[in-house]
Amino acid sequence: MSDDGDREHRATSADQSARLRALPKIDRLVRALGDVPHGVAVAAARQVVSDARERVLGGREAGAAPELERRARARAALLQEGRLRAVINATGVVVHTNLGRAPWPASARAAVSRAAGYCDLELELDSGHRGGRLRGLTAQLRELTGAEDALVVNNCAAAVLLGLTALARGREVIVSRGELVEIGGSFRVPDVIASGGASLREVGTTNRTRVADFEAAIGPETAVLLRVHPSNFRIVGFTEGPDRAELVALGHERGLVVLEDLGSGSLDGALGEPSVLDALAAGVDLVFFSGDKLLGGPQAGIVAGRHDTVQQLRRHPLYRALRVDKVILAALEATLGDHLCGRIPPVLQMIHAPGQLLEARAQQLAGALALLGVDAEVIEDVGYVGGGALPGQGLPGSVVRIEPPSPDRIARTLRLGQPPVVVRVVRGGLQLDPRTVAPEQLQPLAERVAAVVTTR
Repeated sequence: MSDDGDREHRATSADQSARLRALPKIDRLVRALGDVPHGVAVAAARQVVSDARERVLGGREAGAAPELERRARARAALLQEGRLRAVINATGVVVHTNLGRAPWPASARAAVSRAAGYCDLELELDSGHRGGRLRGLTAQLRELTGAEDALVVNNCAAAVLLGLTALARGREVIVSRGELVEIGGSFRVPDVIASGGASLREVGTTNRTRVADFEAAIGPETAVLLRVHPSNFRIVGFTEGPDRAELVALGHERGLVVLEDLGSGSLDGALGEPSVLDALAAGVDLVFFSGDKLLGGPQAGIVAGRHDTVQQLRRHPLYRALRVDKVILAALEATLGDHLCGRIPPVLQMIHAPGQLLEARAQQLAGALALLGVDAEVIEDVGYVGGGALPGQGLPGSVVRIEPPSPDRIARTLRLGQPPVVVRVVRGGLQLDPRTVAPEQLQPLAERVAAVVTTR
C-alpha cells in the first residue's frame, strides 16, 4: 500500500471508530423510552444500536440521535404489539392478497372471540367423550355443496399437496400442459406434484387439450387425473379444454381418481368462475378450494367430495401437520353458516355492489374531502376482484380522484399514518375506490387524506 493509500485507510478507520463511539449507549435509549416496560425497552435499544453499528461498519450513516430514538420506539411498539395493523383499503381490489384477502363477516369475527378461550373443539358435550373437530364444518359443507364428506387444512395449496400425497405418492398424475401454472409465490403445479412424491405426466398443448390426450397417456402407474383452474391468467383465442364430465367418466372407467383444484372457492360460479357445485355434480372425486377468496372467510383449504376418498386424506399423517386451529374453524363455520342462511359475505357484497351505491359513496367521500379543503372529483374507473380470481375482468364503478403534488410521497405517508390507508396512484393522481371502504370508514378516510394533503 502506498503512503497516500495508507493515510487514507487510517483516516477512514479513524472516522469509522469515531462514528461507532458516537452511537448512543443502551441505557440512554432506554431512558428515552421511559414509558415502555423496561425489558422491552432494553431489547429494542439493543436491536437499534446493533443495527446502527452494522450500518456504520458497512459505510452507511447510522442516523442522528433523534432518528435512533424514533427507531427504538418503533421497535418497542413492534415487540409489544406485533406488526399487524388494521388498514383502510381504498384500492378497489377486493381480495387483496397483501391486505389479508377477504374481509371476514361480522359473524366470523364474533365466532373467533367466542372460541378464543376454552371451547368444545374436540369434546361431545352431551356424552362428555372426545369428538371430531370437523363435525360441524362437515355437516355445513355437505349441505352447501352436496359432497359426501369434507375436511379443511390451512390453505388450498396444502389441500392439493395432501390430496396428491395421500392418493398418488409413488405413482403418476396426468395434467394438461395448459394447467401447469404458478399461482402465487411458489405454488407451481409441477413442484406440488413432485413434493407429494408423485410423477407428472403432462398431456396436450398449452392452448388445446382433449380427453383423448388423457386417455392415451393412462398407463399402469397412473393414479390421478388432475384438473387445475388457472386462476390468475387466461389463454384466449384458439383454445380447447377437456370436458369435465367426459374426463370423470374416463377416470372412473379406468379406476382412477379425478381431482380438481378450483382455487377461488366460488360455490355458484359467480362472474364466470368455475363452480364448486358444478364440479361435484359432475362426479369429480375431490374438489379443492380456498376459504379466503370468493367464499369470503378465513384462510383455509377445503376438500370436498367422496367419503371414501376424503377418509384417505384424513388418515394420512400429513393431515395432522396441515390441520387448522379452533380460531380458523370458528371463523369458517360462521362464514359457511352465513352462506346457508342466505347472508352475503362482505367480499361478495363488494364485488356485486351496484353502480348507484358506489356513486353515492363516492359523492359522500368527495363531499367530505371538499369540506376539509381538498379538491376532489368523482370519475368512473375499475376495481378488481384480486386474489388470482378473474384476472382480466374489471369491476366498473365510481371512484374519487385527487391530484396533489408528489402523489407517491402522499401515498406512502398515508400508509404510515394511523389508521394506515392504502390507495392507488394512477396517472399522476390518487384514486380512492369506495368499493372496498366500509361505510363507517368513509369519514375517517376523508380526514386522514385531508390531514396529509393539506399539510406541507
